[in-house]
Amino acid sequence: MARRPLPRILSSGTASLARGRDFARTAADSATDVLHPLLVIGRGLRILAAAGRRKWTATPKDKRGPALFLGAACVLVVALLPYGPLAALISLMAAAAWQGRDRTPVKTGPSDAETERLGSLYEALVPYFSVPEDPSPLFTHGGDWDGAFDDYAFDEAGRVTRLRIRYPAYFPDGEAASRARVEALLHAKSGRGREYRFDWDEEGNQLDLRVLAPLPTGIAAQPFVTSPGETVLGFTDPAGVRRTLPVVEGDDPRDEPAVVWRTGPRSTEPHLLAVGQPGSGTSTLLRSIALQALRHGGDVMIVEGGGSGEYSCLSGRAGVLAVECGPGGALSTVEWAAHETERRLIATHRAHEAGRPAPEDTRRPLWILLDRPSVLGHLAAAEGRPDPLAQLQVPLRHGRAAHVTVVVAEQFDHLELLHDAVWQHTRARVVLGPASVQQITDALGLPPHTTPPAQPPPGRGYARLGTGPVHRLQVPATPDPYEDGTHPGHRQAVLELLPERQAPGPGGGEDRVTLSKTLRVQPPAQAPGPSIDASEIPEVPAEAP
Repeated sequence: MARRPLPRILSSGTASLARGRDFARTAADSATDVLHPLLVIGRGLRILAAAGRRKWTATPKDKRGPALFLGAACVLVVALLPYGPLAALISLMAAAAWQGRDRTPVKTGPSDAETERLGSLYEALVPYFSVPEDPSPLFTHGGDWDGAFDDYAFDEAGRVTRLRIRYPAYFPDGEAASRARVEALLHAKSGRGREYRFDWDEEGNQLDLRVLAPLPTGIAAQPFVTSPGETVLGFTDPAGVRRTLPVVEGDDPRDEPAVVWRTGPRSTEPHLLAVGQPGSGTSTLLRSIALQALRHGGDVMIVEGGGSGEYSCLSGRAGVLAVECGPGGALSTVEWAAHETERRLIATHRAHEAGRPAPEDTRRPLWILLDRPSVLGHLAAAEGRPDPLAQLQVPLRHGRAAHVTVVVAEQFDHLELLHDAVWQHTRARVVLGPASVQQITDALGLPPHTTPPAQPPPGRGYARLGTGPVHRLQVPATPDPYEDGTHPGHRQAVLELLPERQAPGPGGGEDRVTLSKTLRVQPPAQAPGPSIDASEIPEVPAEAP
């Protein structure tokens, strides 16, 4: 019996309740601002009443009668005076307002512990920011740190959260090694276990240090509000990007700044390279990219070198052309992709020569996702087969014009096995997992402005698109839904994004993943347009079933 859908009030009530809570919180804050004087007077009246009660309790019983008579006489005199009651009311309100005022002491300077910490930072920076030839050094042993530190802030534990340092003009701030030594020192002296951002103002001779808040790790895969050709790689700091996306983390909807990668004919970074350690989240990134590509109507081909079956959930789905795990099938898949790229280029060129738009099948995005292809290259060499990566040169060089996008994920230990074409044409780079500053710099081309975390969560790293800046990155949680131990909410989020399964072909089961078999996908029929000679289109070798 088919399950009845949940009522609308149960399926969409979470978002309504969240909006209702936000509206109630905003209304309460506005009411507090408007009624603040009345709240202060009420708090003062309560303080005065408590003081009067304590005074009356402390009065001896033999003196309470005269005190009560004296108070009644004063009230009678005030009542008989002109404007007496009004003046008494004004005086009472003024006294209540004075007693109910906010008495939180205003902090005017650092405490003794904070002063000691700033002094230790100043002393530690003396060898880096001073030379013996300086007649009036800004940094000197036993000197005053007030002239070197302009702005500072501390947390509840007394650790530095923000610091602005003025340094001499002769410090070589243009050298990466000199900056790295100072950053390492500040990281060690300010407290480990946190991420710091260092902004060097070479023109003004100033260094700004800030402690960064951790990136959200609970955002699961979901239908992001993006247009075709835009892919969300992950989420970053608010100051790093100009665009935010509405997301839902658990039951909490909010806007988060996202790193959006744009592909297509007008993209300057048509292909992507992701690097990481085992368990760093590169497979999670590829699954997230595949789900977003399928949502926008693209075709996806996956070549997995690890052979762990982490992409079996995508096998047989609508839009997934193949999921290959062996060297033979990977070679056939990449060869077909190269021939398909050439076919699209020829068809587009002929259409433009005839003054017609490109055929529809040449504008359909084709995504080639390769996870650890170096393993397949090693197996292919052992079996005497050609390296599958050698066939990627055509999609990498001409994929942007043919709407073909290549995404390669590899580990640090096997980067030297990647071909030069991969390094030259993958201008979008992602580094995930624990890595040294030198490894991040070699992969991205620039050092990060933040200190890498000691124990990053899965999917945490850095991203750089083309010649842009380096961003902190947290990949959306997109686990393998068939893996045991996966978070139930994240598993359900991935299952809801998976396309419907296609009818199994002859000799294939519903959950079959092609292993070392030739891709059995024929190029789609060409749209009406200029004819193309079949001899110019390379054929794909096919194996007997």
